[in-house]
Amino acid sequence: MVAILQMMKFFNDNYTLRLHMVRSCALLLLIAMYTSACKNAEVSKPAWPTITQETKPWSRWWWEGSALTKEGITAEMETYKKAGLGGLEITPIYGVYGYEKQFVDFLSPQWMELFMHTLKEAERLDMGIDMATGTGWPFGGPWVTDEDACKDMEYRVYELKGGESLQTKIEMIQEPYLRAVGNQVHEVQDQPSTENTIGKSTIREPALRVDQKKIDIKDLVQPIAANKNLQALALDQVKFERLLPLQVLMAYSEKGDIVDLTTKVDRDGILHWVAPAGNWKLYAVFEGWHGKMVERAGPGGEGNVIDHFSSIALQNYLHRFDSAFKGKDIKSLRSFFNDSYEVDDARGAADYTPLLFEEFKKRRGYDLKDHLPALFGKDDDEKNKRILCDYRETISELVLNNFTLRWKEWAHRNNALIRNQAHGSPSNILDLYAAVDIPEIEGIEPLRIKMASSAGNVTGKKLVSSESATWLNEHFESNLSDIKVAVDRFLLNGVNHIVYHGTCYSPQNEPWPGWLFYAAVHMNPRNTLWDDSHVLNTYIARCQSRLQNSTADNDILVYFPIYDRFSTPGKEMIEHFDGVGKQFENTPFRASAEYMHEKGYAFDFISDKQIENSVVEKQMIRTEGNGVYKTILIAQCEYIPLKTMEKIIALAKAGATVIAYKGLPSSTAGFAQHDENEKKFHQLIDEWKVTESSQGVREMKVGEGRVVIGGDLNQLLMFTKVRRESIVDQGLHYIRKKGTDNNIEYFISNNTDTAYQGWVLIQTPLEDVVVLDPMSGEIGKGKLKRENGESKVYIQLAPRQSIFLKLYDQAINILPFNFWKAAGNSIPLTGTWKVNFTKGGPALPVAVKTDTLKSWTLFSGNDYQAFSGTATYTLEFEKPNVQATQWQLDLGSVKETASVTLNGKYIGTLIGPVYSVVIDPAILQDKNILEVKVSNLMANRIADMDKLKVFWRKFYNVNFPAKKAENRVNGIFSAAHWEPHQSGLLGPVKLQPLAGF
Repeated sequence: MVAILQMMKFFNDNYTLRLHMVRSCALLLLIAMYTSACKNAEVSKPAWPTITQETKPWSRWWWEGSALTKEGITAEMETYKKAGLGGLEITPIYGVYGYEKQFVDFLSPQWMELFMHTLKEAERLDMGIDMATGTGWPFGGPWVTDEDACKDMEYRVYELKGGESLQTKIEMIQEPYLRAVGNQVHEVQDQPSTENTIGKSTIREPALRVDQKKIDIKDLVQPIAANKNLQALALDQVKFERLLPLQVLMAYSEKGDIVDLTTKVDRDGILHWVAPAGNWKLYAVFEGWHGKMVERAGPGGEGNVIDHFSSIALQNYLHRFDSAFKGKDIKSLRSFFNDSYEVDDARGAADYTPLLFEEFKKRRGYDLKDHLPALFGKDDDEKNKRILCDYRETISELVLNNFTLRWKEWAHRNNALIRNQAHGSPSNILDLYAAVDIPEIEGIEPLRIKMASSAGNVTGKKLVSSESATWLNEHFESNLSDIKVAVDRFLLNGVNHIVYHGTCYSPQNEPWPGWLFYAAVHMNPRNTLWDDSHVLNTYIARCQSRLQNSTADNDILVYFPIYDRFSTPGKEMIEHFDGVGKQFENTPFRASAEYMHEKGYAFDFISDKQIENSVVEKQMIRTEGNGVYKTILIAQCEYIPLKTMEKIIALAKAGATVIAYKGLPSSTAGFAQHDENEKKFHQLIDEWKVTESSQGVREMKVGEGRVVIGGDLNQLLMFTKVRRESIVDQGLHYIRKKGTDNNIEYFISNNTDTAYQGWVLIQTPLEDVVVLDPMSGEIGKGKLKRENGESKVYIQLAPRQSIFLKLYDQAINILPFNFWKAAGNSIPLTGTWKVNFTKGGPALPVAVKTDTLKSWTLFSGNDYQAFSGTATYTLEFEKPNVQATQWQLDLGSVKETASVTLNGKYIGTLIGPVYSVVIDPAILQDKNILEVKVSNLMANRIADMDKLKVFWRKFYNVNFPAKKAENRVNGIFSAAHWEPHQSGLLGPVKLQPLAGF
């Protein structure tokens, strides 16, 4: 108290000082207010980021037969631009029957003219262009020689006793094999003749075969490019009968002696060698031709698939592109594309390359030729596993270094990026995804999708793309809502660059349904839903504008235990990896990933190579792409490289937390320096000090950090205080991101058939929240409450609806988001509906009037049952005598999209599955005119064409297979047995008065 009185006296006696301090305080207050105002100003108007080429969805653009015209290219691209596509990926594939004279060989001067015109038009339309580095898939073509083609490894074992000479020739003849799709169109010829008649089918009016035309390998000649009519042959794999070149002959005695006999075999296969004393086994390795052909190849692209393990083969392959591009300005090409590995889509694996033994010795440090019995599983079990592991690791590195990185270097020299589907490769696909500019995934399993997005997050990729909506349902049965659900699955698992699968170029005058691809949802202008696709495209563009301008906010790095798989013998010498599939069934790795995904933990997978490039900062793990994680989780595995284990311990010593679920790895991977590595490995672990936690978790102190071990993953995650988003307990899905302003954002989706509304717990500190609806574009301040120190946000989500939540660390000034609730009973809109058919076919049905809404296929006459297209429903109604803050127009059931206009004012387009829209009361008049333009699926018109046996399935190669067995007739798709799909406005249509929540 005395001190306070003395201080008051001091200030009273020093007026000047008091005045100065008052002024200073006032100035500081003004500065604080100004700073706060500026800060508030920055966040007071959240908006969707600028929509660009890359935030819009793209589409794969199939060039069937490359039978295009410049005028057709321009017309198609203008249509795509209008619909909201941001770019196209050109992939030439097989041709269309009847257009043989228009086929253009890939990379020919004529093809390059079409390509350069496309680039020019893309610049004019502000669209992006990617290009597959080949036709079909995988890389290959007629210029790929036998020397550069993919190879397989064959071997034979001989036995000798001391003093004996081998009487048998050292040789192997390749067994002939042919797999061809053939063609189901009658008599596809080089030059179709209108006079040629076969049964009831003519060249002018062809029909489909009951059985595919059989092809005999004896009718083929070498090289494949020398055969005529390759489009009709549609070869998938060809192995000619021929003598295989010997690569290595090694002799192994029962005493452990090893002799290289390769140079002692003459040209005739005679071995000039007498076995020394003892029993000997001779292993002869031969180089075989795997025979894989380019799948779904376009004209000029048919031929051998390259050897993906050989940099020389890739260099020779790409030289064909260099020649075609010479003197051409292709700077506007964004990237080259690779449609997955897919050499595995054949009999046997391509598991050899001519420099295998040389590459192996360079990379593993010992000679694989000294251990051929173990390579082929003929030694003791442990050695077999370790030699196999080293062999597979070498193959993995060859795919990365001799194919992926070399392809990337070549693309960059051409001022282009690469977009790559790594799945299916016999390699650590996390490293392949990480090595490219734009990793791309396909498939629907969340953990598979996360393979590409994890590599993107860990290594800091701007874009992670997806081959999206591939063959969702049966042909012609997917609506825009189905596509949205498929797209959301990708977005929720880390993809931010959607590439539809896809659209075909089709001539402008081509009869409906135009040219089609066999495994697609047919996102093209001939689709009856195309006119409304801009709504879906705008939704995707808004979502991606936020997702591309943010980074992942995940907590856990999950170690990908690929060395367990490298060490596991199988039916083939190599394994092909697609993600967390059957190869990892019943493993702690898969179980932990599935559990964390289900329970709402945010994680990424990480490879050994990516761990090596990580550091620790303030007890957090920072990866090479500046991803920041709380912990790294190792689910119990048997094998791990010593180098990886040393790095993990180094991270722990620097302050990281490491979770070992069900225990630590058992041993070091591989055979090289195994004994020395094992000793170092166990010394590392023996240094740790173990303490028991109160939760039954073993905790080991390691430097500044720790390793925690336990068999209950839930306990481990709770013990290490990893965030769990309980939002998933409500059946919702989410992805958590960090915006460019460092504020956290959530993308949340209700992928159920039930609406959700309520308060959800958010595991991120916040002071305020903004809700952003990417479908409507609405942005507004959300509702926030705190209970027991936890923050909860209120959300409303219709079935299949998705929203963004943007969190702020301070209060913001923005109008509230509109949450509505019913304010009374709904009012049915009844009366006479006028139904006018405006667009579609095969013919426009006569307009009808009806007092009862029902599928238009129930109207009398086949014109209605066969119709696919658009009809406008018109109803006059009086304004309800009810007061409401807002009205909701509920259309009930719609098949499939609805564009709503009220009193001449466009209200919105609805793609389902919920067909309701909020209406401003000011729009309502005493007497109102409601117009609902409804488009149905392509299905009914296709079914009618099949019943009439119209020839529309006219595609070479695979033609048009069905997805479902019940829709297969003679091996291909048919809808002739389909009943008409429901179509139109089914209702009931109601007006619901609303009040603000």
